[in-house]
Amino acid sequence: MVMTAVAASGVAPSPYARAAQVLPRTEPADLAGFARRVPTGSLVAVAMSGGVDSSVAAALCAAAGVATIGVTMRLWGSDEMERGEGGCCSLDAVEDARRVCARLGIPHYVLNMRDHFERTVVRDFLEEYGAGRTPNPCIRCNETVKFKELLRRVAAISATHVATGHYARITEGSDGILSLRRGADHRKDQSYTLYRCDQGILAHTLLPLGELQKPRVRQLAGDLGLGVARKPDSQDLCFVGGGDHRVMLERELAGQFASGPIVDLSGAAVGTHRGLPFYTVGQRHGLGGAVASANAEPRYVVELDAARNLVVVGPRRALEVRSCQVGRCSYPAPAPPRLAGLAQARAHAQPEEAVWTSMPGDRARVDFERPQIGIAPGQSLVLYDDDRVVAGGEVVAVVREGIA
Repeated sequence: MVMTAVAASGVAPSPYARAAQVLPRTEPADLAGFARRVPTGSLVAVAMSGGVDSSVAAALCAAAGVATIGVTMRLWGSDEMERGEGGCCSLDAVEDARRVCARLGIPHYVLNMRDHFERTVVRDFLEEYGAGRTPNPCIRCNETVKFKELLRRVAAISATHVATGHYARITEGSDGILSLRRGADHRKDQSYTLYRCDQGILAHTLLPLGELQKPRVRQLAGDLGLGVARKPDSQDLCFVGGGDHRVMLERELAGQFASGPIVDLSGAAVGTHRGLPFYTVGQRHGLGGAVASANAEPRYVVELDAARNLVVVGPRRALEVRSCQVGRCSYPAPAPPRLAGLAQARAHAQPEEAVWTSMPGDRARVDFERPQIGIAPGQSLVLYDDDRVVAGGEVVAVVREGIA
C-alpha cells in the first residue's frame, strides 16, 4: 500500500477546524444529524474527488466537530492523469482537493489504489461488455473501492469512518438496524449506486449531503470560499474521461471480439455487427441497414447472444419485459423472502411497482406490475420501500413480452 501524506495545514486533525468558524451558526440542526452515530474519539476520512460535493462533505464533517481528514484516491495511471483523463483522478482534481483541505485546515492524503481499481472495476467493465452484458462500473466502484477497500486502508492511519459526497441518507431504527435511503434531493439521489452497502459498511459510513439540495451545497461552498464552488459536475466514467467508452473497448478488447450477423426475431440475417461490446439492448442507432424493417418500422437491439455472436433486433414492443431474474442479490437489512415495492433499473430511471421473490442461492425473481422497456443482463435492479433500499441485484435473464 502506498499512502502519501500531504499535511495541508501542517497540523493534526482538529475537532473544530476552520469550517466550524466559517459556516453560519444558524444552520439547521439536522445538518449534523449524519454525525450522531460517530463515537467520541473517531476519525473520519472523507473521500475527496476535488469536486464541490466531496469538498462540502469534508467541511460539514469538520464543522460538526468530528476529527476529519481528506483522502484522494488515485485510481488511474500517471499518463492518463497528465492528459487530464480520469476526471476525479486528474492532477487538477488532486490539486483541487488539496486546496480545499488547506482552506478547511485539515490534513490531506493521497492513496494509490490504481491496481485495485483496475483489477476490480475496469477489468470487470471490459469483461462484462465483452460478454454482451451492460455493467454499471459506478456501482462496482462503490462496492469494491470507495467503501470496502478504502475503509480497510484508512484504518492504517486510525480512521474509523469514511464519508463521501453522495446524495443519500443512512438512518437507524429503534432496533439498531441501519437503512440506506434516498437523498432529500431526489434529482441528485445516488442511493441506487450504493445498494450493495451492507450493515457493516453502513455502520462506518457518513453521508453528510443526504439532507441537502444541490443548490444549497454550492452555496455552502461559496460561503466557505472554496474554489470548487462553481466547478461543473463530472458526467463521464472516471476511467474514460471525456472520450467515448467504445474507443476504450476497441483498444482494450482487441482480438477478443469479432463481427457477426445481425438477425431479426425470426432468425433471418438483416446486417452485420462489428462486435458485441459496441452494442447495448435498446440501441437504435449504429445498426446500418438493419435499423428499419421492410415496413419501415424502426428496429432496436433486443438481445446480445454471446454464445452465437449474434445481435438480435426487433420492434420496440419486443423490448418489453414483464419479469426478470437477478443474481448477486444484496439486502442492506434482513428481509422476508417476498417483497413488494418500487423497482429501479437505472440510476435515474422511473421506479415501477414490482414483486421481488427470493430464489435458491443468491438469486431472485422480479415481476413487474407493467411491462418495462430496455432491461438487460448486467444492469442492476434495486427495490425500494418508499425511499428505503430493501434489495438489489444484477439482472441475469429477462422474459420479453414481444418475443414468442
